[in-house]
Amino acid sequence: MTEKDNNLVSTPDLCDAYPEQVRVLDSVFNDYGGVTSFFGQVVTIKCFEDNSVVKQLVSTPGEGRVIVMDGGGSLRRAILGDMLAAQAADNGWAGLVINGCIRDCLEIAETAVGVKALNTHPMKTEKRGLGDLDVPVTFAGQTIMPGDWLYADQNGVLVCDQALSFD
Repeated sequence: MTEKDNNLVSTPDLCDAYPEQVRVLDSVFNDYGGVTSFFGQVVTIKCFEDNSVVKQLVSTPGEGRVIVMDGGGSLRRAILGDMLAAQAADNGWAGLVINGCIRDCLEIAETAVGVKALNTHPMKTEKRGLGDLDVPVTFAGQTIMPGDWLYADQNGVLVCDQALSFD
């Protein structure tokens, strides 16, 4: 993959260059993070109203990867808050794409990490130790596999089963 500043990711350009390889997620996400354009290899989490696995994962080295969380589309609890977003940024995660809600949106907007989610909700999740790491997740019209590559900017989110060149 050609190195390029994350702020210069262009999903329209990638769609033009790789129309047969990219899978575009439905336009259901809002931007919340301090970084609006990001990319990286995917680590998936399937969790419903419980962010125990998220909390464990953001404490590990991100190495420029992207966390994709399937929260079942729940609008009743926030899977991500300001402390976990800050921890993700501090540990080198490029971004998070969440099929669910976040909270502490003003603080997350000041955090150097990409965050896309469905909406906000003030209630935190319960910690029951539930959730699956590195499993296929399906939402926003696409199935996302662990190890896929995700590219996101203000135009949208797309995934591909291989790294794409920006040339």
